[in-house]
Amino acid sequence: MSMPSAVAGAYVFADRASLSDLQSYLTLARQADPEAAVRLHALGPVLAAYVGMLPGRGLSGAGTVLGLRTFALADPVESDNAVPVGAILDRLAWVLGHPENDPVIPVPPASVFVQWAAITPPRAGWVHAADVSSDDLLTVARTGIAQLGAAGTGLAAQVDALRARVWGEAMPAAGGAPGGMAFAAYGLRFLVENGSASVHRSGPWWRLSTSAGHVLAR
Repeated sequence: MSMPSAVAGAYVFADRASLSDLQSYLTLARQADPEAAVRLHALGPVLAAYVGMLPGRGLSGAGTVLGLRTFALADPVESDNAVPVGAILDRLAWVLGHPENDPVIPVPPASVFVQWAAITPPRAGWVHAADVSSDDLLTVARTGIAQLGAAGTGLAAQVDALRARVWGEAMPAAGGAPGGMAFAAYGLRFLVENGSASVHRSGPWWRLSTSAGHVLAR
């Protein structure tokens, strides 16, 4: 089924490979959170897909950790929607399951409210802070996961406090970026074996980037 290049309420991707990449990315996000949402923020020919990996605290959103991947669009569009990951995955499965379909994903009609989606990371003003090996980040992520696993379950407030402490701890090898960024990069498979990541800072925001994607923290 061929669809016109300009479709109301839809994202027209540059190719079908991009749809497969988005599907893999969102599948990992849903593994981390079965109720995951994705913010699809299109600015002209680029679609930024944000997912929440760790929730923030308070009005400032301190402690928020997001995953980010960007995708090229064949038709420039300006839009900003937060929708359930499951709804996008359903649409991706349908399009990818029919080779005759163009790489077009309709925007789900139902939006969701997630606090982190109201906080937009800066697009400029980033200053290089450090370069860090994937091995160092993997060590931080696995150590943190083991700590939380050993603590078991308890009162929600206690679990939240421990999670905030573990993932809020600064990583000296990464210029002081919070450990939650390593957790997100690990969970989203942004870490390449024997690879490295660059760390940048802009105001209260951190950005960790690899060839596979970005992690943002506030």
